[in-house]
Amino acid sequence: MERVDVRAATFLIMSLFCLQPMVIGSWLALIPHVKDTIGLSKSELAIALLGMPSALLVALQIAGRTVARIGVRRLFLYAFPLQAIASLFPILAPSQLWLFFGLAVFGATVAFMEVALNVYAGRMEKSAGRLIMNRCHGFWALGLMIGSALATGVAPLLMPFGAMLFIATVSALAGLVLALRLPKFGEIANGQTPPRRRLSDLPLALLFIGLFMLTVTLAEGAMADWSAVYLSERMSSGLTEAGIAVTIFSGFMAVARFSGDFLKLKFGAVALARGSVSLAIAGLLLLILPLPVALAYVGFAFVGLGVASGYPLGVSAVAALDDAHESANVALMSTFALTGFLIGPPVIGFLAEAFSLRVGFAVMIPALLTCLFFASWLRPAEAPGNLARRSSEPLAPVK
Repeated sequence: MERVDVRAATFLIMSLFCLQPMVIGSWLALIPHVKDTIGLSKSELAIALLGMPSALLVALQIAGRTVARIGVRRLFLYAFPLQAIASLFPILAPSQLWLFFGLAVFGATVAFMEVALNVYAGRMEKSAGRLIMNRCHGFWALGLMIGSALATGVAPLLMPFGAMLFIATVSALAGLVLALRLPKFGEIANGQTPPRRRLSDLPLALLFIGLFMLTVTLAEGAMADWSAVYLSERMSSGLTEAGIAVTIFSGFMAVARFSGDFLKLKFGAVALARGSVSLAIAGLLLLILPLPVALAYVGFAFVGLGVASGYPLGVSAVAALDDAHESANVALMSTFALTGFLIGPPVIGFLAEAFSLRVGFAVMIPALLTCLFFASWLRPAEAPGNLARRSSEPLAPVK
């Protein structure tokens, strides 16, 4: 493969990382509208929101084999239109039950998309010898921000369903065009797998890194699902304008992910993790204390900056634990991360129903404080000098 193909593939996969979550960001911004339209309480909404992560957890067990069987590029051609259609189901839901199942269908399509995206990015790193994963996830957060911003701006003009239909159509069509141009990378695996480990053989650090990931993603998932609802309760304007909370949160999360590699090289993984978590705690304090609503925007930004580095740092740390079981370690860490996304939103919802959203957000602070301890087990995948040298090297041709 020529060098130009590697550069083109880098541009294409990062663009697909940006396009895929646009419909997710749109949905997050429109949650207050759906909650009000159906007439759900916070606890009822919390139960309905379980639909997406529950389906994600199940679909992820199938997605890996499906991607291997039909190929990444071919899966994109099916999954982009299916995700666009599925994203409309939650907006049309007439009841809590239908909202749960609508989100379940939506979540299943998202699972296949995210596995395909990460598999392709991982293959590119191996074939091209260039670190791109952090930037790819930065573009994912950017797509989340763009989707929420578009939904917030377009919803008053086209109504929420029209806004979602517009964003889903544009992202799906653009995704199909780019996926058709995506070159092949590592379609044939070597077929070798390491021996299965017993529970006693797992490194202790894997548990602590997993707990770090679970706590960070708990806060990330809770903020993504409840930030717009929180802001809608504090604003006198319409429900759709509250979607700016998701835009701010995801936008600053994107900024942090784009700068994550540089900060890790400069300060180290442990210091970056502790500094980021401290920033997230400061953001939560701005949300739960009786402060002017303008400071809530700063709080969303701080939490976005604070939780952004958790996933990339976790991937690097568990991959460095054992070269022979790298994939298994990453898979186990992903299970911890998904569990955080699964339990975060409903826990916050039930606490908000019993007390208030401020109390729900406050509960995340002691949980995040434990991350300052768990961060001790984070380790960079390579020495900083090696990473700096790799990041500065030009892309080599891939045969």
